[in-house]
Amino acid sequence: MNAAISSVSDLPSLKARLRATWMSGDFDKIAQIIWDGGAEFIARLQLKPGVRLLDVACGTGNLSFPAARAGAVVTGVDIAPNLLATARARALAKSPAIQFDEGDVEALPYADASFDEVVTMFGAMFAPQPKLVASELARVCRPGGRLAMANWTPAGFIGQLFKITSKYVPPPPMPSPLLWGDEVIVRERLRDGFTNLQFTRRDLIMAFPMTPATAVEFFRTWYGPTQRAFAALDETGQAALRRDLERLWTQHNRATDGTTRISAEYLEVRATRA
Repeated sequence: MNAAISSVSDLPSLKARLRATWMSGDFDKIAQIIWDGGAEFIARLQLKPGVRLLDVACGTGNLSFPAARAGAVVTGVDIAPNLLATARARALAKSPAIQFDEGDVEALPYADASFDEVVTMFGAMFAPQPKLVASELARVCRPGGRLAMANWTPAGFIGQLFKITSKYVPPPPMPSPLLWGDEVIVRERLRDGFTNLQFTRRDLIMAFPMTPATAVEFFRTWYGPTQRAFAALDETGQAALRRDLERLWTQHNRATDGTTRISAEYLEVRATRA
């Protein structure tokens, strides 16, 4: 999972593949499961009314909506137009005005120093060129502004899920997204643009009103990376992957009433724009 991109010529096809992955299934079904975690992440930032906030790789708006309710002037950006369509429809129905744009975290469509706060939750970590990601996050944040990230850790539940999946389907030829959950590596990546780095390991609770086996099927249906992994396997491979995932979900299940309650570790990163 630590592979580098083999050549610049491979990059367009890789990005097209990643975009298609996140457009697969319906990530909003997953986003609703972790909605409370996004609201808690934003609440800890104690945003000041009127701050300009960019939600990078915003998906359907798990950070954008609580930030707007806290009084921020919010822009969300994502590569998946179907997720943005869901976010825009929700904004029209429920929230103060939020601008949702299609764009790439490695080439953000905003001027330098456009935002006071730049946030991303389980999003920017999946872009293929982490040095460029770090550079862009710094570029659009004003000096003295703040970056806040939530990144899955290698040892946490989602990290283990990706590890199991990679045994069956080779991951994309890029650095592992889970490296964004390693404090040493994050410090190195952000050192040129940010100061005052702070790290906190947190647990996000994912509660499913179903058994672990059914939760695996839920992920297979709606979560793009899992859906694409199953689609790449024959019937025997799918059965083996399902067994391994059901074992993982069962081992991590904290519920005892026939439902599923998973604690998934992530690394919360905060930094000040130099």
